[in-house]
Amino acid sequence: MNKKVLTVCVILLLSVGIAGILLAGFFEKQSYPLKYSEYVDKYCAEYGVPRSLVYAVIRTESRFDPEAVSRVGAKGLMQLMPDTYSWLSRLMECDEEPEKITDPETNIKYGVYYLGHLYKRFGSASWETALAAYNAGHGRIGQWLQDSRYSDDGKTLKEIPIEETRNYLKTVFDAKEKYEKLYGKELDLG
Repeated sequence: MNKKVLTVCVILLLSVGIAGILLAGFFEKQSYPLKYSEYVDKYCAEYGVPRSLVYAVIRTESRFDPEAVSRVGAKGLMQLMPDTYSWLSRLMECDEEPEKITDPETNIKYGVYYLGHLYKRFGSASWETALAAYNAGHGRIGQWLQDSRYSDDGKTLKEIPIEETRNYLKTVFDAKEKYEKLYGKELDLG
């Protein structure tokens, strides 16, 4: 094989490799989108919640389907239970109609507020505790924090007794990490 042919082959292989890397990144971003960014940006800034965490919650909860309804009746992008939505409406002093629970802006506003509220309620010890409360319920987390089997200090969980919640935390934090890897500084600009 002469030098010109070899050079062309090397350039072609490098080009294919680079194109493959770019395509892989493109497809990863399709799986981890930044949909509804105007609402995520607005309410994360207002309520002090990391954007990567909110995108990870939305991806995990609903795969960005605003009409999603869980087997237990949670609704919308951030999968809010109707009772939680109603309680948050009173807490936030908003007068939202029950049917607005699936409206993307309303659902994100309430979901982000709730995450921020849980983070503050549990002493800003960790997003893990707030996220466990988001999944398992704040009352249950309060009980776990008072139980020495699950918490040494009453502020952070050393163990989560429900497998579904353990799996939920892993899934959300894996997605959060993926968002940060894929978008990096772009997530910090919101």
